[in-house]
Amino acid sequence: MTPRNPISTPEPTRPQKPRPPRGSLPPLRQLLEIMAILRGPGGCPWDQKQDHRSLRWHAVEEVHELLDAIECGDDADLAEELGDLLLQVVFHAQLGRERRSFDFDSICRGLVTKLVRRHPHVFGETQARDVDQVWANWERIKQAEKAGSPGERTSQLDGIPRHLPGLMRAQQLLRKAVRAGLMDAPDRRLPTASRTEIAAELFRLAAECQSRGWSAEELLRAEIRRRERGFRQAETVRDRTGISPTGPHAIGKPVPRRRKRSTLPRVQHG
Repeated sequence: MTPRNPISTPEPTRPQKPRPPRGSLPPLRQLLEIMAILRGPGGCPWDQKQDHRSLRWHAVEEVHELLDAIECGDDADLAEELGDLLLQVVFHAQLGRERRSFDFDSICRGLVTKLVRRHPHVFGETQARDVDQVWANWERIKQAEKAGSPGERTSQLDGIPRHLPGLMRAQQLLRKAVRAGLMDAPDRRLPTASRTEIAAELFRLAAECQSRGWSAEELLRAEIRRRERGFRQAETVRDRTGISPTGPHAIGKPVPRRRKRSTLPRVQHG
């Protein structure tokens, strides 16, 4: 008896891997296509799991790495870190494209429109005598842009990112307060400490906080919040009465409130 031929089971076909974009495409188009491939079928599991929120601290990390490259003065590192930061923009653009909300082209179109609109002294008839006038025009245009939107700026102090480091946030608050007429600009004719002396004093204060177990960052942020309350109160009084802020409001001191027991932020000694 002749044995029957066993039924051969065909081997499962492996899914074909995506191919990289054609090298003849412009580099930016290659980058956009790669991002779409990484997010698509057969792409990268990590990239597929990300969303706008999960990526937010990656952008912060890339900015810090870019700062390191700038300070090192190495052009190769600088170009690489700029690419990594661009990747964050492309990633978010792809996420927006998948939601049919925005894409890379719409981001660029919006940016071009904004730059033209915010430079009327270059592309229009507005005159700007100096950098201060450029900033004043910029803030006025920006405030008009936000009118009626969820991000509308009702105060001249609005628009400072909440997550800025304390010192950067303090300087931005002071800059806006001076431009808003809520405090006097420093008199540059008076003798001031040198950059080296100021740097040494900042370091001394950080060392003192460390020795006491306090967080210098949290202490500064608390003081910034206190000063900002004072500036905003002074701004409200000025806008309601037409009286320029003087006295304690001029340096952003808030109206005294009932004192609460404070808990100073503490840090571990290392």
